[in-house]
Amino acid sequence: MRPVTIYAESTPNPSTMKFVTDVMLISDGNTAEFLSQQSAKGHSSLAEALFDFPFVQGIFIASNFITITKTEALQWEYVSNELQAFIVDWVKNHEIIVEKVPSLIEVSCEVSEDKDTKTTMIEAPVIKTETDQMIVNLLEEYVAPAVATDGGAIHFQSFDEITGTVTVILKGACSGCPSSTATLKGGIETLLKSHMPEIQEVVALAE
Repeated sequence: MRPVTIYAESTPNPSTMKFVTDVMLISDGNTAEFLSQQSAKGHSSLAEALFDFPFVQGIFIASNFITITKTEALQWEYVSNELQAFIVDWVKNHEIIVEKVPSLIEVSCEVSEDKDTKTTMIEAPVIKTETDQMIVNLLEEYVAPAVATDGGAIHFQSFDEITGTVTVILKGACSGCPSSTATLKGGIETLLKSHMPEIQEVVALAE
């Protein structure tokens, strides 16, 4: 059993809570997001176990933190301590938290006026051109650190040279966050357009 310290931290998304540890949970700059217990199977035993809590709706793991998205059934004040204790116990007793990094990315999209959602699996993006790599570099240098502080992540998905549209994937606390659209348009889009005139718009895949 290894010593572990974990504290809970609120995020800009009221549905998510960030649990920060003093040990690395996933290495090499990888991230893992799971929106269902089924998708966690074979990838992260911790994530799979966390879905046994009926209020857990999504799990995002990056470097030294876990961001958990809950349903609206309960407030954080009633469940955060229970989750924190569970994560502490698990990390103390398990050296490996993510057994296999997912090669597919799970995206939740609204599909009706009633705001019903469906989950879609997409392939991880492939950097095809020099322009793609430039966009990735800008996101990693200027955007990713701030997004990680808020308990989320942003990943490049594609660039349409004809329309000048960059498509990104928002994970963790940033996915479904009320302020994410404003950040996407007012911050990220402005940044990318100032560095690369060929970019006209930035959109999130789940929009």
